[in-house]
Amino acid sequence: MTIQFIHYPKCTTCKKAQKWLNDHEVSYEEVHIVEQSPTKDEIKAIWQASGLPLKKFFNTSGMKYRELGLKDKLAEMTEDEQLELLASDGMLIKRPIVTDGQKVTLGFKESDFEQTWK
Repeated sequence: MTIQFIHYPKCTTCKKAQKWLNDHEVSYEEVHIVEQSPTKDEIKAIWQASGLPLKKFFNTSGMKYRELGLKDKLAEMTEDEQLELLASDGMLIKRPIVTDGQKVTLGFKESDFEQTWK
């Protein structure tokens, strides 16, 4: 599978990640997280491949997250409800997500990218 770079172009973290991928000549397919929001099934597949807790997929520093008061609500929600919520609005999803279907990185940490995508 082609590497997918799921991002929001105005996000500075996404820009850093994209620069790293370009500098290391990693080829990828760009996916605009708002214009082409991942579906519930796509998010579920990425989450399961990542091995991370589902709550890590929420953009906790985003305005939408705060507006909805999710900090207190997430613990009460089922996984299915959380996946529905993530699929409802790309701005709720932590970004960038880079995946090839097997491996996943969430956000941008140069050491993680070195280990996963080099």
